[in-house]
Amino acid sequence: MAVKIRLARRGRKKMAMYDVVVADARAPRDGRFIEKIGTYNPNTPVAAIELDNDKAFQWLMNGAQPTDTVRAMLSYRGLLYKKHLQIGVIKGAMTQEEADKKLEAWMKDKQSAIEGKEKSLADKAAAEKKARLEAEAKVNEARAEAIKKRQEEAEAESKAAEAPAEEEAPAEEASTEEAPKAESSSDETPKEEASEEKSEEEKKED
Repeated sequence: MAVKIRLARRGRKKMAMYDVVVADARAPRDGRFIEKIGTYNPNTPVAAIELDNDKAFQWLMNGAQPTDTVRAMLSYRGLLYKKHLQIGVIKGAMTQEEADKKLEAWMKDKQSAIEGKEKSLADKAAAEKKARLEAEAKVNEARAEAIKKRQEEAEAESKAAEAPAEEEAPAEEASTEEAPKAESSSDETPKEEASEEKSEEEKKED
């Protein structure tokens, strides 16, 4: 019986998650399996891989064949390298202690690389967030300036509209003041004419 280490899909639509299972190669993808040895979630910024390393290594040594995706996961966790070293120990190319030291050194380098990648992703996300906040702040400032400018223009227009009205009011008052004077001057002319007529009559009498 050919045994494969592969993924079995679960999770809702467009948010797929997977179980890492050991199954008969003839079984359907999401069907019957022999053993579940881990999970895989590709929806996180750094894909989350939960794997029972001992069981996965045991199945590898027993001849189980991983699919391409699972092979990449096992390589990422160092299990394929561990299998390679263990085969070397079995063939007598190295001792178990040497194999363990090589595997430990490889795991340290891999862990530092993983931490560096996580840090770079976190820094990138923080930089993008900062850039978005700065862009939003600039947009808000531009909007505030536009609103302030419109308010100032509206105030200037209202002041300009009030100024001519104030200028017209004194002019009307001045015209009303001049009118009585004109009336008074017109009232004085008949009196002057009457006095002139009297003086002429006195002259005639003389």
